[in-house]
Amino acid sequence: MTEENPQIGVGDLEAVIQIIDACSQRGAFKGDELASVGNVRNRIDAFVKANKPAEPADQTQPELPLEDTNEDG
Repeated sequence: MTEENPQIGVGDLEAVIQIIDACSQRGAFKGDELASVGNVRNRIDAFVKANKPAEPADQTQPELPLEDTNEDG
């Protein structure tokens, strides 16, 4: 039986940031822990921003032909 290597992605790290933010808002950390938690959160955030896939180029919708407003008749 082969065992898969655990994988972690940018989405997982974004979830960690959201969890840290939620815990912080709910008062889960002691005052003397806030600096350490904040430093880790900021490092993860910087990593996510640096490694997030680039957004696709401006994908504008194709122009639709204008309706003919000439009334014949």
